[in-house]
Amino acid sequence: MRKSDSYASVWDPIVNAAEQAANLHTRSELLEKISEIVQQSGWTESDAASHCGISQPRMGDLLCSRVSHFSLDALVNIATALGLRVHVELAPA
Repeated sequence: MRKSDSYASVWDPIVNAAEQAANLHTRSELLEKISEIVQQSGWTESDAASHCGISQPRMGDLLCSRVSHFSLDALVNIATALGLRVHVELAPA
């Protein structure tokens, strides 16, 4: 990568396809929003795991932003367990 190279997303230079970058970007955004809600709620990691329907180690992965450990489907399920509705918006690339 040259110093002058720029990318639309932080994920673009580390994956081989635009589809993979879009998936990583979406998962990252959802993981970040879930993490914000957990932190704002003041829950312990164990409490948050219980509210989200996942194990405490899995919650630790979420709070440490280990996006590669979560599928988009799993993150939607976690958000739903928190009483949230996930909205998808499509925009031109």
